[in-house]
Amino acid sequence: MLYPLSYEGGGASLRHRRGTRGWQYHGPVADGIVLVVDDDAVILKLLQVNFSLEGYVVIAAQGGAEALRLAREEAPDVVVLDVMMPGIDGLEVARQLQADPSTAHLPILLLSAKAQVSDIDAGRELAGDYVTKPFDAIDLLDRVGALVARRRSAVRCGDPRIAEG
Repeated sequence: MLYPLSYEGGGASLRHRRGTRGWQYHGPVADGIVLVVDDDAVILKLLQVNFSLEGYVVIAAQGGAEALRLAREEAPDVVVLDVMMPGIDGLEVARQLQADPSTAHLPILLLSAKAQVSDIDAGRELAGDYVTKPFDAIDLLDRVGALVARRRSAVRCGDPRIAEG
């Protein structure tokens, strides 16, 4: 599913959870900065809208070089990164982010149409999570929320591997 989850804007949403009855109201559930990276303008816009409606500040990049620059300049809380992009692909962006001490702490979620086990395994070696396209927007929001929460918990606990941006 790729569609905005908002109802009446303002970060509030109606969500239907598997195993529950009907729709449940969820007020603003997130805060923080998400860097979304995809070379497909339609997917990029859908990601921007969905994360914005959930309360995130969203920064968008349409390619790897722009993603690297924005990650260093804006210090996002999480990076949602397409794998297959022209120029610098998502896997190389992830490698470069991890190699740079100023961005090595950033959680990365890879988003890709590559759904073979070998692709997913390779992606998970570089990133905190891997989601295949087409994706369920609610699942993606939940996974990003978990990555942000995990990072914030590590920062609060004084994990020396986490450098606050």
